[in-house]
Amino acid sequence: MPFNITSIKTSSNGAWQGDNPLDFAFPLLIVQTTLILVLSRFLAFLLKPLRQPKVIAEIVGGILLGPSAFGRNEDYLHRIFPSWSMPVLETVASIGLIFFLFLVGLELDLSSIRRSGRRAFGIAFAGISLPFVCGIGVAFVLRKTVDGADKVGYGQFLVFMGVALSITAFPVLARILAELKLLTTQLGETAMAAAAFNDVAAWILLALAVALAGNGSGHHKSPLISVWVLLSGVAFVAFMFLVIRPAMKWVACRCSPDRDAVDEAYICLTLAGVMVSGFITDLIGVHAIFGAFIFGLTIPKEGEFAERLIERIEDFVSGLLLPLYFASSGLKTNVAKISGGEAWGLLGLVISTACAGKIIGTFAVAMMYSMPVRESLALGVLMNTKGLVELIVLNIGKEKKVLNDETFAILVLMALFTTFVTTPTVMAIYKPARGFSALARRKLRDLANTDESKDELRVLACLHGLSNVPSIISLIESTRSTKKSQLKLFVMHLVELTERSSSIIMVQRARRNGLPFIKRLRRGEWQDRVAGAFQAYSQLGRVKVRPTTAISALSSMHEDICHVAETKQVTMIVLPFHKQWRLEGEQRTVENVGHGWRLVNQRVLKNAPCSVAVLVDRGFGNGGQTPGPTTTESHRVCILSWRAR
Repeated sequence: MPFNITSIKTSSNGAWQGDNPLDFAFPLLIVQTTLILVLSRFLAFLLKPLRQPKVIAEIVGGILLGPSAFGRNEDYLHRIFPSWSMPVLETVASIGLIFFLFLVGLELDLSSIRRSGRRAFGIAFAGISLPFVCGIGVAFVLRKTVDGADKVGYGQFLVFMGVALSITAFPVLARILAELKLLTTQLGETAMAAAAFNDVAAWILLALAVALAGNGSGHHKSPLISVWVLLSGVAFVAFMFLVIRPAMKWVACRCSPDRDAVDEAYICLTLAGVMVSGFITDLIGVHAIFGAFIFGLTIPKEGEFAERLIERIEDFVSGLLLPLYFASSGLKTNVAKISGGEAWGLLGLVISTACAGKIIGTFAVAMMYSMPVRESLALGVLMNTKGLVELIVLNIGKEKKVLNDETFAILVLMALFTTFVTTPTVMAIYKPARGFSALARRKLRDLANTDESKDELRVLACLHGLSNVPSIISLIESTRSTKKSQLKLFVMHLVELTERSSSIIMVQRARRNGLPFIKRLRRGEWQDRVAGAFQAYSQLGRVKVRPTTAISALSSMHEDICHVAETKQVTMIVLPFHKQWRLEGEQRTVENVGHGWRLVNQRVLKNAPCSVAVLVDRGFGNGGQTPGPTTTESHRVCILSWRAR
């Protein structure tokens, strides 16, 4: 039904004056947002045991809210999601989408892509080219089979189908790898580098597809228009990297760690830059998300400015605005359009072609680079991850009228299926052994009374942050031998892995030199202060220190701790108590890091291959000062022992 958008009012006068809030834009937007968030979070809770990324729950939630499920009730659809409210919902969702693509650009480190070498580039090239060719082949079949698909020009339809089948969702892939503990393995590093190549190439191809699609009217236009759009896009990218990138480096230097706070003017300037970049690319004729993505690439990754930006915007964008985009996409998806054996056959054809092109292309090139068969096959499955980026491409194609309702529904279900099967398939094909040997339990013994002067005591000390450093060093100083026997200390900084983009940036900064993460402290690079404190301590005493960082979900953090203890053959694990007392003047305060960390300690105690100690720091000590190797102190030690019957 046609409506006059100028007649839409923002807010009501209230129910007491006879107004229905659902007839006004802003109250209805509040109801829609609440419904979307509740449903998506509930589905994420249900899918969590299946180890599915949150994007799956949000896509399914959007489809359920649309005409495929709840929308079959006309009263619900016309009351909660009336046609006049869709421009408002899609506008708010588009703002979230622009800032999310800015976050994606922040996650992509171009310098790490350059360091990844020819193998990642070759795998990415094969993972794009073969599916792109397969997508063109499927496009010919769809044009002849689906009603109305032949109304669009060949060039536009072929390019959109090629991009839809060849894309890999870098943000979703990163979280799947982290969930499967594969992020720092050779397989994970190759997959991340190849996905980064793939992501950049996909956005370039998408810009080409948008330039060819034009205004979506379906009428033929001069090829020169597309040429001008592409040339303007290239000029925009060159300007961003030659002019804006040095400027953002200067801004990042002004926000260095030695300054207590970041000037709010720089944050506001950056957020405004995201919007302006999106407007310029929209003005050129390329989608606004392309400008936000390029602007994200110009932000320096080596400082703390990127982290502080993410802390300011990621929860609001990923937690509130982005689910609105999935809901608006689901409202456009009508699974009922896929009716009859022929339509479902086309869905099977698209899914099988997308999977075969991506997996076979990646597998073949990985085998050429002498990767093991299982790793090559798992890499192909990982590169087949679609998720959000695929949905963005499909929505732009529908917005430009390149994809009709049936083709759009087929491709959305294809993206959902390929992303859903990634985790269970990779777990079935390839999962590094994380078994804990019950026969090789190592226990403490008195090295001072042995004649073996070369014996080495290996201790794995875990900590949550800088506040745990003095107590750990005090414990080591009070227990280490004064004879020739050496102590080797593995320090593991425990960091919780969440859905936040900053978690992935932390992972990218960790360099693989051990298991699961070992920091290489190189001059001029970002240095972890926790690792730096123990590096300084190792230079003062006869203690070898290897600082590590474990970035993992709390539910599986104990696996990393026990795995390192087994791999490094440590004799004792030292865990920080989940509560810490601090003495501030004459007043003591208690800091509780959370029940989740208490469960981590309990799981380590149950599964550890060696002795385990829980260090309780009640804040008495020496005022928080770190003792040196020559410090002489008296200690009162309470030892609890029990014997199993």
